[in-house]
This record gives sequence, C-alpha cells and structure tokens, in this order.
Amino acid sequence: EYLAMPIFIVDTNGDLLYYNEPAEEILGSRFGETGPISANNLAEIFKTVDHEGTPIKSSKLPLVRALVTKQPSHGSFWIEGLDGRLRSIAVTAFPIIGQADRFLGAIAIFWEVAK
Repeated sequence: EYLAMPIFIVDTNGDLLYYNEPAEEILGSRFGETGPISANNLAEIFKTVDHEGTPIKSSKLPLVRALVTKQPSHGSFWIEGLDGRLRSIAVTAFPIIGQADRFLGAIAIFWEVAK
C-alpha cells in the first residue's frame, strides 16, 4: 500500500488479490471498484498486445511465467486499461515464496514506458 511503484499481486491460481494506488492510474480503475478478479477474467479485462499490435497469450506474460516457472520474468507490451487507454508498460514479475519455501503466488512491478 505504501509503495510508490505500481504493483499487482496474484495468488497461486493467478487470481488477482490486490493492486495499489500507483497501479490504478495505469490500469484505469481503482482497486476498490474492481476488487479481486479471477484468473479466468483477467485476460478479458486487461487486454495486452505486443509492440506490433498482436494479442499476447496469457502464458507469455511475465506474471504468468513467474507463477508457472516460479522464476523471475520480465517483458514489455501494451495494455488497455479499464478506462480504454492503451499504455506501453514494462513488467518485472517474480514468485512470492514464504517460510519453509511455501509458494504463495506472484507479484508484478510495472511502470509506464514513454513512447
């Protein structure tokens, strides 16, 4: 909540648990308005395309790769926010590992890239 950089947190199923206030500006909606979102609905709600305008499969997104491989992942692409605006973002995602190596989900830190 107190971080100045946009973050997006999902559980082990890929369900959105939380995104912070800096992320709200890029995602085009307050978290209080969207609340948690199931993994099945995330791709429909936040549309992503590569730099040529081709839709990106969920399995290729850094956050999903971090969930599946339990390894850090990075990428850049365009995302359409809930406000209808298309933004170029860079994303670094990594798994969240708790005590006793318990896998808890993943976090994405992202920022808008000036184009």
